[in-house]
Amino acid sequence: MSADATAAQWSAGSAGSAGSAGSAGSAGPGTDADLARAVVEGDETALAAVYRRWSPLVHTLARRSLGDTREAEDVTQQVFLAVWRGGRGFRPDRGTLAGWLVGITRRKIADALSARTRRTELVGAAGALLALSDEGRSRPEAVLDRVLVRHELSKLPPAQREVLHLAFYEDLTQTQIARRTGWPLGTVKSHARRGLHQLRHCLPSPAEV
Repeated sequence: MSADATAAQWSAGSAGSAGSAGSAGSAGPGTDADLARAVVEGDETALAAVYRRWSPLVHTLARRSLGDTREAEDVTQQVFLAVWRGGRGFRPDRGTLAGWLVGITRRKIADALSARTRRTELVGAAGALLALSDEGRSRPEAVLDRVLVRHELSKLPPAQREVLHLAFYEDLTQTQIARRTGWPLGTVKSHARRGLHQLRHCLPSPAEV
């Protein structure tokens, strides 16, 4: 389905709420064409009106595609930031304002999915490093720098943080960590596994690191 068709379908299904949003933004331009022109001219009031009118559509599309409310909120912010920074990219003769917003949304969703894949691969690489045997084992610093940052590591529970810190920054194997801490090897493995699982959900995207 084209971006304009997606937007039209949404408008047909939410005419009442869209009308309310338009009323809420009555201090600024009312029609989409007026709003688009005002945004291009740098009118913050118009941008706020566009946000009120179309952010539910953007958020819904993002949440359906990503299956995650927090990521959908991030994408929604990115879309309207792109609108503000790149308003001159809108061409009324090529489609509607809503269709343009849907197109931006789809690109930002694709970016979010790509970032998620990269994060998953990096966390998987960290897990593989933890599982390596003592002999012939290397730990490229470049990988570590991409997988973990100290800020996110500090958010973990103390035991998980200690295990991953010893593994990543002191280059210890799980067996060595067990000896250092006095914990059973199974406990060390459990803390490592849970810590990595937690990091999967809190690591920033590459653009944020």
